[in-house]
Amino acid sequence: MMNTTRQTPKVFSMKRDRLFGAVSLALAATLVSWQPASAQLNIQCPCDRNNDGDCLDSVTAGPPSGRYNEAQDAIDMNVQCMHITGGDGFVTMADGRPQYIFGFSDQTGTTAPNVLSNGLLAAAFPAPAIVVDQGKNFYLSLTNVGMVIRPDLFDPHTVHFHGFPQSSTVFDGLPESGIAINQGATLTYYYNLAEPGTFMYHCHVEATEHMQMGMLGNLYVKAAQNGLPDGTNLKGFIHQTGNQYAYNDGDGSTYYDKEYPLQLGGFDPDFHDASWNVQPLPFALMWDRYPMINGRGYPDTIIGAPLPGPAENGRIPSQLESSLIEASAGQKVLLRLSNLNITATHTLISPSIPLEVVGIDAKELMAADGTKLHYTTHSVTMGGGMSADVILDTAGVPAGEYYLYAANLQYLANNDEDANLGGMMTKIVIN
Repeated sequence: MMNTTRQTPKVFSMKRDRLFGAVSLALAATLVSWQPASAQLNIQCPCDRNNDGDCLDSVTAGPPSGRYNEAQDAIDMNVQCMHITGGDGFVTMADGRPQYIFGFSDQTGTTAPNVLSNGLLAAAFPAPAIVVDQGKNFYLSLTNVGMVIRPDLFDPHTVHFHGFPQSSTVFDGLPESGIAINQGATLTYYYNLAEPGTFMYHCHVEATEHMQMGMLGNLYVKAAQNGLPDGTNLKGFIHQTGNQYAYNDGDGSTYYDKEYPLQLGGFDPDFHDASWNVQPLPFALMWDRYPMINGRGYPDTIIGAPLPGPAENGRIPSQLESSLIEASAGQKVLLRLSNLNITATHTLISPSIPLEVVGIDAKELMAADGTKLHYTTHSVTMGGGMSADVILDTAGVPAGEYYLYAANLQYLANNDEDANLGGMMTKIVIN
């Protein structure tokens, strides 16, 4: 029987916990006290009128001439904005182990004077999902809030849209050709979202280290075909307002009712502990003993809500993305699969429900003459840096619970293969 009881490993001493707790509080107090004088963050968003990094305010007090509507500005300008921070924090593994991470947090809607303080120890894993619409002008602001637990690290950060067709090298996130953001600074990236599909993003500074530590997340661009006029005939498929498609397929073949991003990856606990304890990082020995989907190992994967925040980061929730898949009978579910793991290739198996692969690496599968090359399978394999768009069709599937899990038994454990079975596995619930 699978052991689902969380046990905190004894390697973490109370003495060290108290030490880092004291250091964290002291640093937090220092940074908060420093923040007001240095918090003139340059958050660039054309439809943002109150310096909170978004266009979502309905009606806000404006200049003396009257009132303005940020949401309407976003529509008029065809703009989407988001504001994230780069820093550190903690997550909890499925066996109860606290894990130190580097990561991003979503501070969209936070006014500039509060960003630095709100971003402390707020790193989430996976990184906040970036969901944008094809054809929009997207402005992504990144603020580096620094490392609370490792104040000796002055690491800059970047955002690299992995596999994304970026025409401007200055916004590509490569430190050698773009701009790396130092502590206390903000850079706004600009993207013209020309192509739909599932991508990924990560920090490209000391990429092997920062990605292993948690600075990676899901990114997907919604197809422009979603906005067609109601009643449009797509080669016999009648589009209705509200319909969603993975790609601009022209025939409705990538239609779906619900979507779930599933980020495959894992942590090497020794690597994370070395960073926590200010020790040399074991790059050559890196081995991900915590395989996860969306930053969780089974049974945490099937909890449909954010996990409680660990004590080490002040109970701030840091594992926000569930991987529980739920659908009503007859619905089509789009699984946006991504593997940014730097050490392993992963294969996911769905033994009971077939999977239709419609896209790989943000490209719909088709021949040069337009012939669709979608295929149906029960397993999908992705190497590091790959993504796949997969439609799970529940038509004819009896109501019940089904499983989606890693093919390699090595990835079905939470650190200890003998005592803590779990790892890269989740449920598909058909109602």
